[in-house]
Amino acid sequence: MRLSALLAAGALTAATGVALSSTTASAATGGVTGYATQNGGTTGGAGGQTVRATTGTAIHQALCGRASSSTPITIQVEGTINHGNTTKVSGSSCNTAADKIELKQISNVTIVGVGSGAVFDQLGIHIREASNIVIQNVTVRNVKKSGSPTSNGGDAIGMESDVRNVWVDHVTLEASGGESEGYDGLFDMKDNTQYVTLSYSVLRNSGRGGLIGSSESDRSNGYVTFHHNLYENIDSRAPLLRGGIAHMYNNHYKRLNESGINSRAGARAKVDNNYFEDSKDVLGTFYTDEAGYWQVGGNVFDNVTWSSRSGDHNPAGPNPTSNTSVSIPYGFTLDGANCVPSVVAQTAGAGKGLKVSDGSCTPQSPDPTDPGPTDPGEPTDPGPTDPPAGTNLSLGAGADGSSKASGTSYGNVIDGSTSTYWSPSGSTGAVSVKWGTATTVSKVTIRLASGSGAIGAYRLLNHDTGAVLASGSGSGTVSFSPVSLRKITLEITNASGTPRIAEFETYAS
Repeated sequence: MRLSALLAAGALTAATGVALSSTTASAATGGVTGYATQNGGTTGGAGGQTVRATTGTAIHQALCGRASSSTPITIQVEGTINHGNTTKVSGSSCNTAADKIELKQISNVTIVGVGSGAVFDQLGIHIREASNIVIQNVTVRNVKKSGSPTSNGGDAIGMESDVRNVWVDHVTLEASGGESEGYDGLFDMKDNTQYVTLSYSVLRNSGRGGLIGSSESDRSNGYVTFHHNLYENIDSRAPLLRGGIAHMYNNHYKRLNESGINSRAGARAKVDNNYFEDSKDVLGTFYTDEAGYWQVGGNVFDNVTWSSRSGDHNPAGPNPTSNTSVSIPYGFTLDGANCVPSVVAQTAGAGKGLKVSDGSCTPQSPDPTDPGPTDPGEPTDPGPTDPPAGTNLSLGAGADGSSKASGTSYGNVIDGSTSTYWSPSGSTGAVSVKWGTATTVSKVTIRLASGSGAIGAYRLLNHDTGAVLASGSGSGTVSFSPVSLRKITLEITNASGTPRIAEFETYAS
């Protein structure tokens, strides 16, 4: 369950459209999923100051007013952001522009729509040479590359040049036509953009859904997850993937008019439990003789037509089968493909209350409890609240994880000593306990070392299947139905400071 965005305290400043809160606040990043959880994780502006903005100029002022280009900040946006209220702002912590929302050469930023909603009208969002960015609960519409006014090369959201760890969630991206009407892509990534997740979003009424790689030689991009999104009335590029790896699951594709997922130039796509409806050539290699590959499973093809293979047009259907295998490093839970249209309709897009799915085909509301600003100080391990019985199964097991801070070790969480610990390389990350044979576990105790940052949100995952066994915050003991597995993962998705996990204890009862 994800944390809801905090509302900034303080009055709105009419002259700039920005108000600064006097305290720190957590970003709405409790539910980051997919490849954005890797490479140290994606937290955006969590732990930093919160700013309210009602103009594009105010957004740029907030970025430029930080102590440095990496100082965490959450920018809460309300109202319509357009060319008329967006200007270039200068400063040592920013590099902005007048014709777009420019997130360039910066890190640790969240932009989240609040209140009555946030609409970026004919004004694109550009992410360049940046990392750890969250964009949530906003609408971006009618961004043009030709005609008037123009912005961002016609891309609603575009990423390029050494971009890392971006989570775009519950957004609505839309155009009013294709290239001949002046529009380009809704969600583009190129020139070494990696570790991106697009979740619970709507992409519609565009000639081009988006691409990963600007040309057949631009193969430095990848590790992108698309899940629980609606692609509706899109001509092609849903998405176009050149090189790299992408994971598409639980998306609803409706009226893909010319082609859909276009895997080419050596790309590999894992396509799980999606629902394709009233569409044409929804998967394959198109418009090139440089083949791409796919692994398919659990998808529904409802009134999908397939063209014959000819020259540079090679659809995967009419009976798509896998021609590669793709290993996914993170946990995920699949909704059944048959319920995807219903679940996506209730969760995807801005203004849906950040509702999500837990694999039960029933939308879930975000956690209404918002812990607010905290100062964790020097937390200590409170000890188990429900002491487990029996042997700690972690002793003698193995351990690995997603990242580790200098001087720490995965093995420190299974050595029986609270004086040693593992920390992620940032504030979020994952650590796992694993066995050579299936082991039954029903209870876990997490112990923190002295000086640890507070765990704001975590998930316990059955790493074998991706199922979520439990979720919560803080440390202590958590119980769940007994499960037989070979690997269990603690995934920290939100924290204040850097967590120090002294012990990751596992018990049968």
